[in-house]
Amino acid sequence: MRLKVDREADALYLRLDDSPIVESEEVSPGIVLDFNAQNQVVGVEMLNLSKRAPGLNIKELQFQTA
Repeated sequence: MRLKVDREADALYLRLDDSPIVESEEVSPGIVLDFNAQNQVVGVEMLNLSKRAPGLNIKELQFQTA
């Protein structure tokens, strides 16, 4: 799993695995899901990150596991 923040594009991308992306769909304004050949979600892109999370400090992203 990889998380990429693109400050220039103001976007966050979460890639769940390395399988090839065969289709993408915007499921909500600024939220794009990437699908593999088995129709599984393998990536999630969130556009306009600064508007969705004002004051977000990208250098301090925290991860939690249960």
